[in-house]
Amino acid sequence: MRWIHTAMILMLGGAAIAQTGSISRARFTADMDAQFRAIDTDRNGQLSTVEIEASQRAEASTAASRRNTTLFAQLDTDKDGKLTPQEFDKLNNPPPNTANAALMLGRMDGNRDRQVSMAEHRAAMLANFDRLDTNRDGVVSAAEMKAGGAQPR
Repeated sequence: MRWIHTAMILMLGGAAIAQTGSISRARFTADMDAQFRAIDTDRNGQLSTVEIEASQRAEASTAASRRNTTLFAQLDTDKDGKLTPQEFDKLNNPPPNTANAALMLGRMDGNRDRQVSMAEHRAAMLANFDRLDTNRDGVVSAAEMKAGGAQPR
């Protein structure tokens, strides 16, 4: 339950902190109260599961709509408000994430020749495996993956 309170503090205070670098207790309280009133749609002074879930759905929908609007704007290269088949095809063939590629290269390129050989790839991958295999039994369990910050696929 404590993590929920921490998450709410970060969520509610985040905008004010981003604007001013800090937030007072009074401002935080006012923001929390406003958030509570927005979620309490039946105005009974209590938050029900239904109200909380509705608020979360609305928030997720708004975030998804923002992402969709941003994606559409990125795909609509001629800015005519429509996606041509060629523009739409970019969904299936996105450009590579060059920042991630550079990061991967930096982590795996042992001899710094700007290429990753099979041996370098294997060495980097096995080093990561060994980092996750905390009990050194040659098997990485789901618990070890979770503890190491990796997500099972």
